Amino acid sequence: MKNSKATIYKSGQDALEARIAYRIAARLNERAETVDTDISERLRFAREKAIEKAQAARNAEAAHVISGGNVAAALLGGGNGWWVKLGSALPLVALAAGLMVIQHLHTQAQISVAAEIDAELLADDLPPAAYSDEGFVEFLKTPRD
Repeated sequence: MKNSKATIYKSGQDALEARIAYRIAARLNERAETVDTDISERLRFAREKAIEKAQAARNAEAAHVISGGNVAAALLGGGNGWWVKLGSALPLVALAAGLMVIQHLHTQAQISVAAEIDAELLADDLPPAAYSDEGFVEFLKTPRD
């Protein structure tokens, strides 16, 4: 049975547990030589089952991490909870609200400019014929400093 020691450990505790596991496995392998063949076959079968379960657990853990097992992965596209749906709809809502505010401010600016021109016209003493003059329209279109 070959053991691969090329494993990346998450912490010193994991490395310590792995060293202890290798020592226990070595002792069990030494003792397995002196045990009856029936018992050694049962031990071999149990060892293979344990290795299969450990590999399945590692694969399940890796799949959990890849499929969005943490909040960062869920926000980046993993997972399908209502937080992800809310997070993807929120920028659209903010964009629509921003466009509505810009439209409102633009309309208010136009209304205030028109009201200012109307107030100036009503305050001036102009004869009624001045309103129908072509030059008066040009006078209104030119910006004032």
